Amino acid sequence: MTYPSRRGSITESAEEVARRIQADLPNRPLVGVTHSMGGIIIRHLADRFDWRGCVLVAPPNGGSRAADWARRHRLLRWFFGQALEELAEAEAWPNPPSPNLVISGTRGWSWCSPPSWFFSRAGIFEDHDAHDGTVAVEETRHDRIDDYTEVHAGHSTIMSNQEVISRAVTWLNARRSQE
Repeated sequence: MTYPSRRGSITESAEEVARRIQADLPNRPLVGVTHSMGGIIIRHLADRFDWRGCVLVAPPNGGSRAADWARRHRLLRWFFGQALEELAEAEAWPNPPSPNLVISGTRGWSWCSPPSWFFSRAGIFEDHDAHDGTVAVEETRHDRIDDYTEVHAGHSTIMSNQEVISRAVTWLNARRSQE
């Protein structure tokens, strides 16, 4: 499910996703698999639905240095909208639904990820920082994460990475077998 990530706040995007879930999947248990800001959206929906599990791929759970850098540039602020401002700081975001798995990428910058070109040139990440080119590994962490893993993948392609898909499916199947 997509949502208008550049046209409103994170809360507005969460409301849009909630309306669609309520219309299409009313009164049923759910499993969520998200990418990046989608992990923050699902956090805003944690108490509204019966989550049986969620996989958050490359979520900026602790806020985003890349968003903090980008919001200082007028063109990027205009392009990415209000959610960009909010992604820079993780204050007052609800906890993620549980049970959950966070998958973080460690590839760093790559030709496959144009945003990583800018962020690597901007000096957002220190040489010792593990990151996916957009989100630092430390930014994906949260004290309410149940399971955590890292893969060698970049932010723009992590959701189609076969290792990520395999780990997500394995984790979700393990949850289902525990029910």
